[in-house]
Amino acid sequence: MIGYVTVGADDIPRAKRFYAAILPALGYGVTEGPEGLSYALRPDHPAGLTEFYVKPPFDGGPASTGNGSMIAFEARSQRDVRDLHAAAIAAGGRDEGAPGFRAEYGAAFYVGYLRDPQGNKIALYSNDPAEPGRDG
Repeated sequence: MIGYVTVGADDIPRAKRFYAAILPALGYGVTEGPEGLSYALRPDHPAGLTEFYVKPPFDGGPASTGNGSMIAFEARSQRDVRDLHAAAIAAGGRDEGAPGFRAEYGAAFYVGYLRDPQGNKIALYSNDPAEPGRDG
C-alpha cells in the first residue's frame, strides 16, 4: 500500500490553483505551510488516508518531472472525470489525453490525462462497472 506521494513544484501558488480545481472534489482537504501543500483524504474516506504532497525539492534545486511517472486519482464517475479534467485545464493544466475509454484497458476504465503546471503527469479515472462501458 502506498502511504503518500510527493511531486515537486517551483511555483506553489500555480500548483495550488491547479490542484484546488480537482482534489477537493475527490475528497481531499489541503493544509498549506511554508514547506508547500499537503493534501489528505478525509479520515472516513473508503480509500484510507493516502496523502499527496506538492513541495519544492528538498535539495533546493529546480523541480523536475519523472519520465514515465504518473499519479492517478480515482473519480466517482465518468462525468466527474470529464468535469475535473476541464476544471484542471482551466486552472493552468495541460491536456495530455482527453477523457474517454482506451482500447488497452477494461471495458469500464474511463480516463483523462493532464500535466500540472510543473509538468507532472496526472490521470483522472473512473472504473465503475455500473456505468456504461465502451462495449455496453
